[in-house]
Amino acid sequence: MGALHAGHLALTKKAREIAGTEGTTIVSIFVNPLQFDNPADLENYPLQLERDLQLCQNEGVDLVFAPNQSDLYSPDHSVIITESLLSSNLCGASRAGHFDGVLTIVLKLFNLTRPHYSIFGKKDFQQLALIERMVRDLNVPTQIIAHPTIREEDGLAMSSRNVRLSPQQRSDAPRIINALEQGARLSSKASITPQDILDLTRSLLLKDSRKDFSIDYLELVNANDLQTAQDLQSPCILATACIYDQVRLIDHIEIPGSTDTTKQ
Repeated sequence: MGALHAGHLALTKKAREIAGTEGTTIVSIFVNPLQFDNPADLENYPLQLERDLQLCQNEGVDLVFAPNQSDLYSPDHSVIITESLLSSNLCGASRAGHFDGVLTIVLKLFNLTRPHYSIFGKKDFQQLALIERMVRDLNVPTQIIAHPTIREEDGLAMSSRNVRLSPQQRSDAPRIINALEQGARLSSKASITPQDILDLTRSLLLKDSRKDFSIDYLELVNANDLQTAQDLQSPCILATACIYDQVRLIDHIEIPGSTDTTKQ
């Protein structure tokens, strides 16, 4: 959705790697109104198209597709894509209609650009899982490539929303990944339950926190279906969305299951 940063540019590098010198790389840039449940978030979303175009040119991107809203949504549009399982909790529970908007616009972009490969960052793992499910269930002819989350030097996941943080909030924000990492480490201890991990992580997120900091959600879910984890036998995702004033930041960490022999 624009306001490109190093995380986005890592996706363009991966695209070039896959396409090679003979293939074509495309970056789509569109701030999608259908996926915003908070009008203030849409109004304040950073718009930097000229800068984004220059960054894409510097990275050797072949084509930028940046349509207007009127190009993609008729005034009386009435068809949307809805998913019924993977979107039931996490961001889906706290942002009504958000993933309907995400899936609808992504399918439109797939239809209009016809990519052989489509690269998405793992930072929003729920979004990635939903897009993979849509491609599978609707037989969309593209292959989804997942790219690891790109982080700042202090561990904060890169996000276009980070520029909206005050200097004090930005300095505080690494508490999110620090708490997740410490919570995840608890999973290696004997007799630990999902609730133990959640309790520790929540206490660390809130310890000496700023008055403008709050937790939207903190959940431990199964990696395969994103439903609440009842135990730690299978790979899990420890995920959170935290808010500084009106700036909402998401992050997660993967926890290998106790019967899993390889680290995810």
